[in-house]
Amino acid sequence: MRFLKWLFVTIFLSILIVPVAIFVYYATQERYELSSLLEYKPKTTTQIYDRNGVKIANLFEEEHRYYVLYEDIPARAIEALLAIEDTTFFEHYGINVDAILRAIIKDIQAGKLVEGASTITQQLVKNKLLSRDKKIERKIKEIIYSLKLEQQLSKEQILERYLNEIYYGHGYFGIKTAAMGYYRKNLNQLSLKEIAILAGLPKAPSTYAPTKNYEISLGRANRVIERMHTLGWIDDEEYKEALAEEPIVYDDTLTQNLAPSVIDEIIRTASSYGINDIKSGGYDIYSTIDIKLQDAAQVSLKEAYELALQRAKDRKADPKSMAKLNGAMVSIDSSSGDILALVGAVDYKLSQYNRATQGKRLCGSAFKPFIYQVAIDSGYSGASQLIDMARTYTYTQNGKLTTWQPRNYEKNFEGLVSLRDSLVNSRNLATINLVNDLGLSSLSKELEKFGMKNIPQNLSISLGTLDLSPLEFAEYFSSFANNGVQVKPNLIERVTKDSHLVYEKKVQTKEISKPTQAYIMTNILQDVVKKGTGRSAGVSGIEIAGKTGTTNNNIDGWFVGYSPTIESVVWFGNDDNTPMHRLETGGRIAAPAFSRYYARVLELYPQTVREFEVPQGVIKMPFKGKLEYFSDISKPPLLEDSSSTDDTILF
Repeated sequence: MRFLKWLFVTIFLSILIVPVAIFVYYATQERYELSSLLEYKPKTTTQIYDRNGVKIANLFEEEHRYYVLYEDIPARAIEALLAIEDTTFFEHYGINVDAILRAIIKDIQAGKLVEGASTITQQLVKNKLLSRDKKIERKIKEIIYSLKLEQQLSKEQILERYLNEIYYGHGYFGIKTAAMGYYRKNLNQLSLKEIAILAGLPKAPSTYAPTKNYEISLGRANRVIERMHTLGWIDDEEYKEALAEEPIVYDDTLTQNLAPSVIDEIIRTASSYGINDIKSGGYDIYSTIDIKLQDAAQVSLKEAYELALQRAKDRKADPKSMAKLNGAMVSIDSSSGDILALVGAVDYKLSQYNRATQGKRLCGSAFKPFIYQVAIDSGYSGASQLIDMARTYTYTQNGKLTTWQPRNYEKNFEGLVSLRDSLVNSRNLATINLVNDLGLSSLSKELEKFGMKNIPQNLSISLGTLDLSPLEFAEYFSSFANNGVQVKPNLIERVTKDSHLVYEKKVQTKEISKPTQAYIMTNILQDVVKKGTGRSAGVSGIEIAGKTGTTNNNIDGWFVGYSPTIESVVWFGNDDNTPMHRLETGGRIAAPAFSRYYARVLELYPQTVREFEVPQGVIKMPFKGKLEYFSDISKPPLLEDSSSTDDTILF
């Protein structure tokens, strides 16, 4: 009998002493590092917006998380969480002893760990600091961590960390992320039922995720609501209303990337501003993009591409000649340089290479306005006469004597042609002779004012033998669209972090031409669209100026143009630099994309300015039966039929 009594006492003491001994051992032998929770700085998602505040993408690394401060968490969200997870949270010191004892009894009865009895503090510790293995050693560490954490953090700080750290299913980490993801709402906009769904998720986020198991999620939420009602935290009316509600849940992608070409470029651009943690730093990036115009540009480019494929099919062309066809488009605000749309490929899913920013291609005749602007700035006018005749040029290249016999696209020449008609009809021979008259060295020096580099030091520059990306082209061409003032394109308006300004754009401009001279060019480029090579770019109801470009063997097709407020560049070509179909020119393949885009601009923004403003100092007067524009630099020719002042108009 004594033996049995001794045995009973020994077993009883063992049950009490052994766990205590193990606990003391781990508490004294282990070093517990709490810094990741004490100095809690989780990786957070960067959000990117368009110019109107529409979110166009999330950027994150492993975990998609929006951070929320405790004071911005609704009281109802705290109550719902405590009701279902840890009712005595504000009363205990990190562990719930009663719950632990109940769990131990159940574990002993089951012969294994079946019930955790974890407080919110313990759950936070387990998720952030420990593994999820159900082992006694891990459980003891969890308790020790929790007790130590409660000594150094307030209850509010623990809740803030918990509600930002915990996983809510569907790839959402943190309660704010889950609210924005499942409901597309801020936390302060949630109904009680929506809050209850979120409160019920941490126990089993995959099982209770409303996008995956909606009915099960509602059942779990109803238990949360019932518990809140039982505790007296909500009244009968709130209880009944919440039970009856069936919230709308959205099954969105995590990235929500509406403009992948743009987002790729923003990532590259941000790094140049010293932002190297863009995917984990929790920035708010406000871009210059207008997502409506971005979509319009993407659709317009795709339509022009499909038209080209259809033409090739109708002509029974070899499908291989069009297999690698692709395109790009850039659209900017002419006065600020804000990039409104940037499309790097016909279909981003098939190719992530950004041709708008990375693809440098020969400009062809689209480059000619730069040459003609130099001439106009030096005193030429649209009425100036150019020689449109063939010449043979002899020069030495790589030690060999070479001859060059350029020709017009139409394979003819007109003898004398006005500067206006030469540019409108893209006359190669007249342009080459103009370059000869200006002088190569003088022309190169003037072109450098645009910011151009690696300018060919030979007459081939007349035909656009300079490599530019569409975005570079847009920058240089902006002086025509902006009254002679070139503006550097901007993709990012500003960057903030925790409401603090990290970066803000600075508009960079430089004067290239006087407003009068830039307008003379604009007026000539309007004729390119009205009656020249760019007729397919025209849009009813708005004035358009621009220039087509087609390189040798139809390898590249360009249209570069502008309305009174928006400038755009369109390029098409095969990625491997092989020729497109021989009938595909800039006017045929690129101009229609431009036209369709501007038609959509007018639909989206009917208030768009539609007519070019004539600057002061421009003189309009008849010349050879046509109205021509002059200035104090580009003076009218002294001809009898243009000397009458009766019809002269000064602006």
